[in-house]
Amino acid sequence: MQQDLFGSLKVLEPRERPFTKEERLKAMVSPMLGWFENNARVLPWRQEPTPYRVWVSEIMLQQTRVEAVKPYFERFMRALPDVAALAAAPEEKLLKLWEGLGYYNRVRNMQKAAVTVMEEYGGKMPASYEELLKLKGIGSYTAGAISSIAFGIPVPAVDGNVLRVISRLTASREDISRQTVKAQMEKDLKSAMPQDGAGDFNQALMEIGALICVPGGAPKCQACPLNTLCLASREGLTEEIPVKAAKKGRRIEEKTVFLIESNGGIAIRKRPDTGLLAGLYEYPNTDGALKQDEAREYLLSQGETDFTIEPLPPAKHIFSHVEWHMQGYCVRLLGKRGDSFQYADAEALQNEYAVPAAFAAYTRLVPGICR
Repeated sequence: MQQDLFGSLKVLEPRERPFTKEERLKAMVSPMLGWFENNARVLPWRQEPTPYRVWVSEIMLQQTRVEAVKPYFERFMRALPDVAALAAAPEEKLLKLWEGLGYYNRVRNMQKAAVTVMEEYGGKMPASYEELLKLKGIGSYTAGAISSIAFGIPVPAVDGNVLRVISRLTASREDISRQTVKAQMEKDLKSAMPQDGAGDFNQALMEIGALICVPGGAPKCQACPLNTLCLASREGLTEEIPVKAAKKGRRIEEKTVFLIESNGGIAIRKRPDTGLLAGLYEYPNTDGALKQDEAREYLLSQGETDFTIEPLPPAKHIFSHVEWHMQGYCVRLLGKRGDSFQYADAEALQNEYAVPAAFAAYTRLVPGICR
């Protein structure tokens, strides 16, 4: 309300006052869905969005780029096309299919959830957000994605892309790493989303975050269907928003890795069943960055007596909370193999044993060493 020159009161027209947050979120629906209809990427899991396919794709896409996921998804679907196949898969096969995606507990949890679906839901994914949340490894985002995309249930799916888009749209300076902020955004979006087309609503938000309101770079505001509604764009705040607490620095660990060749095979060993990279195969390694003489002494202490040793290029791998700095050595046994390790040729390593991406720099050298 405001007074005119004659002292009378008049009501502001809706366009003359700022949108509330609720109004702004509801106003984004139409332009966003129109944009998505014309700009959505063609992705394998979108072509046939069954509950199982949506589930597998969403777990794979966590912290992995879409283009990198595509071949993994296709291979996984060929090998394990449904919940029953996933529930019954041998662990070695399961881990091999996941090799390179990292976070192997995710696929282990998927299998545990698949077993539950077989035993408690007759082999069909439950068409309920609340029931999906009960399954191992499924949180609010994944449950929201499956519910909305596969079943059309109007519940939000809030991931990092959505947090970024909505924070900028509303010029929110709240810390998006806080669970309470995510929970409030889920509540706000649930009120704004259409009852029909929930899957497109969620995917459109994710798509804008992936293609336009991008992470780690300047947003492409002029191409954004929400540009006229976006407060951060209007006020020049896109470099400041979203706000996210700084992560703690990663711990640096130095390691020495050995590619030990004998009769065309490379030594491998299975990691413990608990802890980092649990149950996967690795090349023999030890803590510390050993110089060549020290590496030779280490091998002698492990019972190897007749061998040659040459340095390999150093490598680095980054986990979420730790960073491995690795020095590698090529070791060729000249005599009999010891009993400390098992050996696999290059073909078996490629097709049978799940060696994590942490050792990828050395896995790439195996064919040349085994020739």
